Amino acid sequence: MEHLQLESEVNLTSVMEFVLLGFSDIPNLQMFLFVIFFFVYVIILMGNGIIVLIVRVDQALQTPMYFFLSNFSFLEICFVSVTLPRMLTNLWTQKRNISLFACATQMSFVLTLGNIECLLLTVMAYDRYVAICNPLHYPLVMNHKVCVQMVVACWITGVPVETGQTYQIFSLPFCGSNQINHFFCDIPPLLKLACGDTFLNEMLVFTVAVLFVTIPFLLILGSYIKIISTILRLPSATGRTKAFSTCSSHITVVVMFFGSAIITYLRPKSKHSSRADKFLSLFYTIVTPMFNPMIYTLRNEDAMMALRKLLP
Repeated sequence: MEHLQLESEVNLTSVMEFVLLGFSDIPNLQMFLFVIFFFVYVIILMGNGIIVLIVRVDQALQTPMYFFLSNFSFLEICFVSVTLPRMLTNLWTQKRNISLFACATQMSFVLTLGNIECLLLTVMAYDRYVAICNPLHYPLVMNHKVCVQMVVACWITGVPVETGQTYQIFSLPFCGSNQINHFFCDIPPLLKLACGDTFLNEMLVFTVAVLFVTIPFLLILGSYIKIISTILRLPSATGRTKAFSTCSSHITVVVMFFGSAIITYLRPKSKHSSRADKFLSLFYTIVTPMFNPMIYTLRNEDAMMALRKLLP
């Protein structure tokens, strides 16, 4: 009896590191995936870095919209840098081990930066709402001090929540398999490895997802319903086209990011599939940061003009 109890205790505390399986189910494509993701990472760094640079140096872009866009691009660089470098290392070396502490740190950063992105996209929608629905009050409402306060609030709000959530997840006992069927440490695949009852953890994940994903999404949706109704009442076709063009880029990013995040974190545990989780995670961690610069610059005349001035 004592032997069985001791063995059980050893199993509960034996997991000191995890193995990120990533894309190990397609062994023949490891180098191909490395090359693809390496170029994707370079594109993300360069594209978002250029947006940060042109907003900083071009006087024509010193407006609240571009101030938020610059912060959003910087956030995308941080977000992708939490997951992609380790994934590239794993693909190159084929060593997929990650310590318990490194896994917890990565998950905490992914969740925190994801929350910041949700809040920042909401702030950007509010900026468009004020600009289009209350244009006379726009310079007063969205002055530089208010913009800075909004961005700072976005950056600090999610930190204590996600630090606490990460602590709670890693306080669970992990026994048996230590293989995470994902390319980074995320909540759904980790909960699959946890022993005992995870109901409270799942309820916390659901609650945080509602607070930081669903509510911001509904606020953005409400903002755009008001924006679209205001645009449709504009007398000139040129005005309507210009107003729509300033919003379409933001709507595209919102749909890509929130769509994949809502499906990932608000699905019941029983509905989670490792293949689907990886595919959806690629969308909000890699695809959105990659297309963000193209969506915002190629469809924006001011940004394109600033880019032409920057290039010789």
